[in-house]
Amino acid sequence: MEIPVYLFTGFLESGKTKFIQEMMCDDRFNEGEKTLLLVFEEGEEEYQPKYFASENVHIEEIEDIEDITTETLTMLEKKHGAKRVIIEYNGMYEVGKLFDILPDNWVMAQTLMIADSNTFLNFNANMRQLTFDKMQVSEAVIFNRFDNSKDKLEFHKIVRSAGRRIDILYEYNDGHVEPDKIPDPLPYDLNAPIVEIKDEDYAEFYRDLVEEGDKYEGKILSFKGIVAVDKTLPKKTIVVGRHIMTCCEADIFYGAFVCTYTQTIELKKRDWVKVTAKVRFAKHEVYEGVGPIFEAISIEHTQKPDPELATFN
Repeated sequence: MEIPVYLFTGFLESGKTKFIQEMMCDDRFNEGEKTLLLVFEEGEEEYQPKYFASENVHIEEIEDIEDITTETLTMLEKKHGAKRVIIEYNGMYEVGKLFDILPDNWVMAQTLMIADSNTFLNFNANMRQLTFDKMQVSEAVIFNRFDNSKDKLEFHKIVRSAGRRIDILYEYNDGHVEPDKIPDPLPYDLNAPIVEIKDEDYAEFYRDLVEEGDKYEGKILSFKGIVAVDKTLPKKTIVVGRHIMTCCEADIFYGAFVCTYTQTIELKKRDWVKVTAKVRFAKHEVYEGVGPIFEAISIEHTQKPDPELATFN
């Protein structure tokens, strides 16, 4: 049986416990199903189960994630007869550590990041990798303890560096919540006959195509990239893209796409090229499923961009 998992991340004293406490006191969410609440950190605020809307909530405190295995989690599920799991996760742990030990039948239903707006910018400046780690898996980031002295754009830009689809909410001290309404226009014109991707916009382009590929179907695009060749690929097929840094040097990856061409041109590994190509989506072994195929109209050798590494603006 699949067990839905509700994951709440954020740093110490960010308000996760208060948020979950209020949620469990609401009979619209807590209707009586047996719930396992896993707590991976101990803050100043403690849960008060006597106020929960149902008594079928079983709290298990986890002192160290290194001591927990998949078998441990399965045992806790069976011990409490859990039909769902809620996790308050320690902000100093990478989310990947948790995902690695989740039982196969535990299915992520929702992931939220709770952030104290008074400390978030400082955490992001000093522990960028841990902050980004939480944002990139979240459906929404909720900035609590917000007030009009703060610039929403600062918070907005940081979240958008992790994803364009993440909802952003601002919870004010008086309790009212405002959704983020700051527009996110693309830095290029998708309606142009040839969509020119500037060197500084490659990271944004890569993420948007991966997240919202449908709107690129049939478009003609032009961009610079570095060539990767592989003997296992069909003739006149290469992979072309750029190295992208999402938040720090530890997170650099090669963000690239399959490209086919018909012209006569010698291409070898690490060549820099400018590609003008039409995009279609099809199954390909590189993607292990469906992905964008760039059918080149032209490929020409070019100078590498400066800086060579693509980042989010």
